[in-house]
Amino acid sequence: MQRVFLILFFSLCLWAEDESFITQFEYGRMLYENPRGIGCVSCHGLEGEGREIAIYHNKKGMQILSGGVINNLDYSQFASTLKKGTRVMPRYYLEDSEIRAIHLYLKEMRDFKASSR
Repeated sequence: MQRVFLILFFSLCLWAEDESFITQFEYGRMLYENPRGIGCVSCHGLEGEGREIAIYHNKKGMQILSGGVINNLDYSQFASTLKKGTRVMPRYYLEDSEIRAIHLYLKEMRDFKASSR
């Protein structure tokens, strides 16, 4: 009887639709807030609007280090920067599906904010 139940259970699992517990938007938000120990939100703000990270002095005087605005980038720019990193931004080694989810989150947040004005 147990064997029949297990066969039936696994058969149903194979035919079940591929549904996630969370949406792509929620997945993107989770990754944006903490992809690999430090969140994008720390430098780029809650919605990718950019924010000041640090103020420091050097030979040129006072300098401001800022996380850039990223909520207006098209997918190819966004993915390219994430894959190669920059002088200041670390490379996170995100999968393409993770990059797409983060980009989707930022785009939907930007569009929502624009439509609520």
